Amino acid sequence: MAALTEQLEIIKRGCDELLVEAELVDKLKSGRPLRVKAGFDPTAPDLHIGHTVLINKLRQLQDLGHHVVFLIGDFTGMIGDPTGKNATRPPLTRDEVAANAKTYTAQVFKILDAGKTEIAFNSTWMDKFSSADMIKLAATHTVARMLERDDFGKRYKTNQPIAIHEFLYPLVQGYDSVALKADLELGGTDQKFNLLMGRELQKHYAQPPQCILTMPLLEGLDGVNKMSKSLANYVGITDSPNDMFGKLMSASDVLMWRYIELLSFAPLVTVRQWKKEVEEGRNPRDIKVGFAQEIVARFHSRAAADSALADFESRFKQGEIPADIAEVTVTAGADGIAIANLLKEAGLTASTSESLRMIAQGGVKLDGEKVSDKALKLAAGMQVVVQVGKRKFARVKLT
Repeated sequence: MAALTEQLEIIKRGCDELLVEAELVDKLKSGRPLRVKAGFDPTAPDLHIGHTVLINKLRQLQDLGHHVVFLIGDFTGMIGDPTGKNATRPPLTRDEVAANAKTYTAQVFKILDAGKTEIAFNSTWMDKFSSADMIKLAATHTVARMLERDDFGKRYKTNQPIAIHEFLYPLVQGYDSVALKADLELGGTDQKFNLLMGRELQKHYAQPPQCILTMPLLEGLDGVNKMSKSLANYVGITDSPNDMFGKLMSASDVLMWRYIELLSFAPLVTVRQWKKEVEEGRNPRDIKVGFAQEIVARFHSRAAADSALADFESRFKQGEIPADIAEVTVTAGADGIAIANLLKEAGLTASTSESLRMIAQGGVKLDGEKVSDKALKLAAGMQVVVQVGKRKFARVKLT
């Protein structure tokens, strides 16, 4: 197992908060592998790279020799986690949870070592809970304590409904830590209340309290909003190799370092060297190419990554897309800008109707990829090379 200082540096890489560091140091000094828990509600079957920030951290902990428990919240998924958007998330059926969980495990083992990962389902212990057990669990906390959770508090103050079953969600997630005897739990910054609940319940059940490592919510390709399919600023892990490579290459140089910090498995010493080289004049595009290849290889293969690079370079370097094209800035709203409007605003078409006609005819490309979805929206912050027909090109920056 790596030295203590090295472990701490790797564990804290890219994290938002570590609670409580002194306690984690004591756990690491024991020399035994820690039981590291991260829970995932299978609410959607397809992941994007923003979802993998936690999974990457789990892999780093695996490589340090710790025991990773990938917890699928099949029971909590049927409760429905409060969304944080002043609304109740609809609960899933058991069949929906099972189908999504199957897809999750197939995808996460592109990152985690399957042979070293314990897959757990919280229905294993929660299905055995009687109504009396659930009441005893609920009795460990007060309504006032629950209202300390930010979204609950906001909804209460604005007279928005809060269903009783929503209070059960953080309690059940916290009890999962008791059932698994977790030493360390990972979660997004939006999960801090639930993670702390695990610490409190472990104390209640006379267990050493787990430490908490919160990871940031990854920004999308716009560099501003959280990565989201609805904002069209995402890189899906089931995207084709060429699409994945092209999207990552469209990220700004500043965002590139953020992605490398949270998504790359390159050693910290290597990342520091890259930054030093860029400061001394190296083109950051070289670093971005290597990073894009790493991500494509992770979710596809090394051959696919090499092919994606060759395709990208053929389009940008061998004349399929001119190197010297006009640069245009287009304003996108909070919800992004529709592709038809973008083409018009960039001066590539005379009207939105012409834009739609060109899309229907297959004459519109973004970063060399043909656009077929007339409803496509692009988010502010993105930079794309847009082509209409054979001769009209523009490098469009969305603000």
